[in-house]
Parts: sequence; C-alpha cells; structure tokens
Amino acid sequence: MRAVDIITKTRDKEELSSEEFHFLIENFTSGEIPDYQMAAWAMAVLLNGMTDQEITDLTLAMAASGDQLDLSEFGGNVVDKHSTGGVGDKTTLVVAPIVAACGLPVGKMSGRGLGFSGGTIDKLESIPGFKTDLTTEEFIDQLKNHGIVLTGQSADLAPADGKLYSLRDVTGTVQSIPLIASSVMSKKIAAGADAIALDVKVGRGAFMKTLEEARALAEVMVSIGKLSGRRVIALLSQMDQPLGVAVGNALELKEAIEMLHGQGPEDFHVHCVDLSAYMLLLGNKTDSLDSARQMAQKAIDDGSAWEKFRELVIIQHGDVSFIDQPEKLPQASFVFTVVAEKDGWVSVVDAKEVGESSVVIGAGRAKKGDQIDPAVGIMVRAKIGDKITKGQAVFDVHVNDESAFDTVLEKLKNAVEISDEPVDPPPYFWDVLGIE
Repeated sequence: MRAVDIITKTRDKEELSSEEFHFLIENFTSGEIPDYQMAAWAMAVLLNGMTDQEITDLTLAMAASGDQLDLSEFGGNVVDKHSTGGVGDKTTLVVAPIVAACGLPVGKMSGRGLGFSGGTIDKLESIPGFKTDLTTEEFIDQLKNHGIVLTGQSADLAPADGKLYSLRDVTGTVQSIPLIASSVMSKKIAAGADAIALDVKVGRGAFMKTLEEARALAEVMVSIGKLSGRRVIALLSQMDQPLGVAVGNALELKEAIEMLHGQGPEDFHVHCVDLSAYMLLLGNKTDSLDSARQMAQKAIDDGSAWEKFRELVIIQHGDVSFIDQPEKLPQASFVFTVVAEKDGWVSVVDAKEVGESSVVIGAGRAKKGDQIDPAVGIMVRAKIGDKITKGQAVFDVHVNDESAFDTVLEKLKNAVEISDEPVDPPPYFWDVLGIE
C-alpha cells in the first residue's frame, strides 16, 4: 500500500477502504508519509468530497491514532457536548452542571479558544488554582465519584487530528466539511462519550456563515455518530449576534454564575435549558423534550446545578471563594461605553466585529500561544430587535489599557446598525438534527 495510490484514488473520486484510511493516518502520524503528500490528499478531499462511510472510517482512524478512553463501566450513558465556536459562548459552564445535577455523567475535554474570546478552559482558569490538566485516571475517577469533569484536551487524544489541522491551516483546506467533521468527531469518539450533543453555530460570528453550510456539516457529523455507534444530535443555533451579554473570560464566568442562580439574559437561558434538555434525552433520562426541559429548569431552580458547579471547582482544586464571591474575579481597570448614534430598532449586532474587538483588547488569541487577559472583555447592552434611543449604551468595554479602547471604538460603532422600523429578533435555534 502506498500513499500515492491513496491520493490518486481520492483524486479520481474512488472510495477508500477502512484499511487505507488506517494506513494513511498511522503513517502520517508517525512521519512516514510526508506533509506534501498529505497536503495533496487533503486538497483532493476538498475538491471531491467523501462518502459518509469514508468520513466515518477517517474519523475512527484518527481517533485510533492515540489514546482512547474506555468509559464502558458507566453503562453507555456518558454524555458530551461540542460547540463549533462563537462569541460569548460560555454554555458548557452552565450546561454541564445542569445535566450532571440531573444524574447523567458529563465527561468533557475542552480546548482553548482561538480567534475570539477564550475557550472553556480559559474561562475556568479565571478561578485561581483550577486544575485543567487531569490524567486519564483522574478523569475516570472523578467521573465515577462526582459525575462531572471539565478538563483540557489531552495531547495524546487523536494526535493525528492536531497534525492534520496544522497542515490544513497552511494549505487552504480548512473549509473541507469532511475534514472539519472528522476533526471534531475524532476527538469526541476518542474521549469515550456514548452520546454527543453538537452545538453548530450559524452566522456572522460563526465558522459556518450560512444555514446551508451549517446544516451540511451537522448532517455529516450526525451520520458519523450513527455509523460509529454513538448517539448524536446537532442543534443549529444563531451566531449573527453574541450569545448572552458577556464576551471575555472572567465576564463570561460571572454570567454563567448568574445563570446558575436563575438570572441572566433570555437568549442564554433558553440556549442552556434547551441544550441540557437534548443531552438528557440523549442520555435516556427521560423520553420527552418537555419533561427534559422541566428537569433542566428544576436543577437551576432548586440550586442543585449551582452546587454541582461548586463541587466541580472544589474537586479540581479551584478556590471556590472566587465563584461564591464573583467580585473577587479579575476586573479590568477601565470601563468605557459605546453609545447608539440614533433612535430606532437594533437590526444588527455583528458578532464577528465584537469577537474581533475582544481579541484586540486581549480577551482572545490571534495566534496559538498568545496570552489572554481574563479581566478584559465587552458587555453587549443591545440585542437585535431592541428599541433604542440615541445616547443609550450598546457596549461596555472593559480594558486594562486606555489606548486599547481607542483601537476598537470605530469597529464597535460599525458593529451595530439601527433601523427606523421595528425588527424581529432572530430565532434561538434554526433546527435540530438527529432526533428520531
């Protein structure tokens, strides 16, 4: 078997076998297949696509390229979630405690954010002492004894994916839906979850800009789940405007704490309750969406979700006083306000512009390895559909350097458009795939 033959078959739209994918991935990971051959194959995939079975075989080969967690002792009901990214997406911090409080184990390995504000791990590291590098043994033991784990992505989990992604990033093949889907799902399958809820963002601040693109990606990932024996659903959620109010690590953590106390923005509340409900359905805790929503809301109302979050912080060595007293979390030195320039109705709050502004002021990474300032960020004070008056706040910008605000002022002004006519707010979700 030779790499050139595999490249040629993909170029000629011939279907690859499971054995050929394992050969390709094993030898690429070990260095036997050079980058230039793998780049040629990735370009052939971008141009010609793959069948769902091929994508599944590629996914399983990448999952097998490193460690794989065996969670079979949990009886097939460990659930995980994955978001394709977005602005103000602090959902895991709320959803994981809700679902775990309902008695369903949540084992999640999360990455660090690139592009906009930090990832789940960056937000949790706003809490002094919080340990984000659990070993496999610690992961399984904590899941067994506490029913919840949020830790960083292990370098030994699907190493082929990291190597292939780095290559795609510099060869113009990032946009390939088969390669995106296999990248996401290989890590989820290697992490051992039996059921996976996918939050696929759509819009200005998302990787997938159109509903058609997002649906195509979601359909492939759901298909991978079915063909690999996992239960998978995908929610298509809006990301034309930021989710909730807070964008930035400590600010988002504070908003998650508020939500676990039954407070917070309506869009974020609906997002968390619905996503939790679908996870409870996937985990066989109930057989109807209405009862699953009631279970999720009850976990917020009776305080059990909050207590589960406190338990998570304590067992992962975080200083729990920082979430009991959120005012102790990092705070920026300056807060500046951007105001509306006319009366009317908000028609656009461009999530991409807000996200890019958050990177400029230090809340996110422009490139891997950049340091994040947990204190800085943006509070979004106006949402699509809101009636607004001239001079009313649309953003509060939290910075530690006064000049940082000047660099994003015009960008944030341009992020908001105001209509003379009333505007309907967008739906919270466009669709759900994978529910029978």
